[in-house]
Amino acid sequence: MSQTDRPSGKPSAINIVFVGFIAVAILFAGYTGTMEQVTQASFESAKTAVNLAIDLIGVMALWLGLVRVLEAGGLMYTLANLLKPLMVKLFPDVPPTHPAMGAMILNISANMLGLGNAATPFGIKAMVELDKLNPLKGTATNAMCLFLAINTSSVVLFPLGVIGVRAAANSNNPAAIFLPTLLATLCSTVVGVSVASGLGRRESSLQEVESVNEPSPEDLEIDSSDNQVEESDYSHLLYPTSRVSQMIAGLFAIAFGGTLVYGVIRSENLGDFFNPDFLSHWLMPILIFLIITYGVGRGVKVYEAVTEGAKQGFEIAIRIIPFLVAILVAIGMFRASGAMEIVTNVLSPITNLIGMPAQVLPMALLRPLSGGGSFGIMSEIIERSPDSYSAFVASTMMGSTDTTFYVLAVYFGAVGITRIRHALVAGLLADATGILAACIFSSLFWVG
Repeated sequence: MSQTDRPSGKPSAINIVFVGFIAVAILFAGYTGTMEQVTQASFESAKTAVNLAIDLIGVMALWLGLVRVLEAGGLMYTLANLLKPLMVKLFPDVPPTHPAMGAMILNISANMLGLGNAATPFGIKAMVELDKLNPLKGTATNAMCLFLAINTSSVVLFPLGVIGVRAAANSNNPAAIFLPTLLATLCSTVVGVSVASGLGRRESSLQEVESVNEPSPEDLEIDSSDNQVEESDYSHLLYPTSRVSQMIAGLFAIAFGGTLVYGVIRSENLGDFFNPDFLSHWLMPILIFLIITYGVGRGVKVYEAVTEGAKQGFEIAIRIIPFLVAILVAIGMFRASGAMEIVTNVLSPITNLIGMPAQVLPMALLRPLSGGGSFGIMSEIIERSPDSYSAFVASTMMGSTDTTFYVLAVYFGAVGITRIRHALVAGLLADATGILAACIFSSLFWVG
């Protein structure tokens, strides 16, 4: 093999993490006699990954279809213009009217409202659109890394799932975690955005210096047309807007307002109707209703737009499976080997210094790796003692952080990104900040 034929570059961060988890799990199992559990975990985790991708198909088909209604109606451009000052500053490489900008805004908005199922398809749509601006396929751009950092820092205004678990466990004040969760997630977001932006600028500067000193043949072969924005044509999904369609949309809005008034009257007072369960039950239907109403008012062929956009859900779900299988198998084997328990015991003296209860440490370590696993630990802590300090910290932590490795696997897997650059570092630092902030703010707001 000649010098020029040899592979170049260093292994990616996700490659190192994957190999490390697998190697440590097998070696540790060999010493502790847990090889049977590790073997079972490898098969179970692989099944879980495929089932998870299959479960995502329906959700993604629905929401990508609804996103197409918004695209055809021009809402992406409207949102981009409204948030242009902030988004242009954060994402200077993304044109303000590009579909990626609107999809990112919808994803962030859905996350803030606690609509996790709706946020994922929006995020995948954003990554697909961002990849159209990517001159180096398979390598994450600065915009992709920053977008992932915002997602993994989990900006949540309404942690509905956590509040629901606390309410089900008969907590005296299920929504008491609202303010500490908001403050903790703001801290993690600031760190995630700062790290992603700083590392992105630093790597771009280094790449510019290297390209000046020694331009590579691959860089010279890049077609400049890859950077051009392709305007999407949705004329086939539109019909001439008339006063009739606008009146129908208006009647829809008035009728929906009537349902709210009727609900209040039937409940006799506002407090009974707008209870803590109101958001969890009403947010999703309200969002779907508003999207359909918007489409009717803008002259969109709603059914055709939904079915056209839904086709992407099936394609993307199949594309995600290999990435999910790899990362979930590695995590499952690591947990089954008992290595996670050892790491917990080693770190417990450090976590005691920041006021993290011993019961919460396993959840904190598992949170970046497995959403289901960390949610299960949190639910167990809350069920055991819903109004304890441990339950308060676990609830706040769950609402202010996200599953970094899952987000990386799903979003990057959707567009075939294998070189993730600084996305993992930014995500993990945001998680660490969220965990630390959750402990600090919990100690300030918890009332025993």
